[in-house]
Amino acid sequence: MTTAVEFLRITDLHAFYGESHILHGVDLSVNRGEVVTLLGRNGAGRTTTLKSILGLVGHRSGSIMINGREAIGLPPHKIAHLGIGYCPEERGIFSSLSCEENLLLPPVVASTGLSVDEIYDMFPNLKERRMSQGTRLSGGEQQMLAVARILRTGAQLLLLDEISEGLAPVIVQALGRTIRMLREKGYTIVMVEQNFRFAAPLADRFYVMEHGRIVEAFSAGEMRSKMGMLHEFLGI
Repeated sequence: MTTAVEFLRITDLHAFYGESHILHGVDLSVNRGEVVTLLGRNGAGRTTTLKSILGLVGHRSGSIMINGREAIGLPPHKIAHLGIGYCPEERGIFSSLSCEENLLLPPVVASTGLSVDEIYDMFPNLKERRMSQGTRLSGGEQQMLAVARILRTGAQLLLLDEISEGLAPVIVQALGRTIRMLREKGYTIVMVEQNFRFAAPLADRFYVMEHGRIVEAFSAGEMRSKMGMLHEFLGI
């Protein structure tokens, strides 16, 4: 049996936006090659947790170990170079650039990134639309581009924020297949998801957040026994 190797460990993480204290001592870990989902209602602190990993909050304290390196004092561009790719909820597609120009925009941080041809094999829609302006892409195509863009950089830890939100079921299914493929390739993924039906079959482990704290952690195999708790916290 292969011993799990920890890629990310967060210990006693506090995060602030100005005077607002959002995270209150978050503790979680993610092993290399795992898919971990953060569950919780809106405002529970899930997106702030992702942003805190990258240093995109006003102030944070505690410890964030990324692949054995303490990142709490590093600026965001240095953290990205530790192999982190972030796909924000708002996608961040530049409307004046073509699909392919958007794809080529982020710097490569490691030699393990996928080539443009490999990305087009994974996302054939993007190949067809490669010369289209960002504004002319559908919501689903924009979301695929946002995910594809971080794969080219060589990032090995992918932070995905609500990638299924507002998309047609057929696109959501395609994104699910993509996540399974990335997991098979050895990527480590942390997802924030409101869509429990989308997240449930994809993740190895789950953390439930409430009021800026982790209130429950369980594996995929324990899900059936946790449905009462999930109904209480998430209303599912």
